[in-house]
Amino acid sequence: MTKTPRSTVRIDLENGVRLGPGKAQLLALIEEHGSIRAGGAAIGMSYRRAWLLADEINKMFREPSIFTRHGGKHGGGAGLTDFGQELLKRYRHMEEVSRQAMQADIDWLQANTDRDYRPDGSPEEG
Repeated sequence: MTKTPRSTVRIDLENGVRLGPGKAQLLALIEEHGSIRAGGAAIGMSYRRAWLLADEINKMFREPSIFTRHGGKHGGGAGLTDFGQELLKRYRHMEEVSRQAMQADIDWLQANTDRDYRPDGSPEEG
């Protein structure tokens, strides 16, 4: 099975805030599933870890990115605030712009990679 080369974007801001693919993925999955628990579970993250990461994301910026609804007649849940939606949209834009800017160099790296080399020493699957 051939894997497509990829790159990741992580932004480290002056105050120590870090925004990268893990937080962006959790934001997207919370939006998709309507729940912090379900969003975390979709990527194999424990409930506690998902809640801690969601809380961290909410504290990183001046506005929260995630809202929660407590249980009741219609049940609980979570989603992205307007700020959270904009944050995710901008992060995805940075990923795409970065990928486009680096694509020729990534292609060159891929073309010059020793296809028999495996970092873990295992033979190629197939």
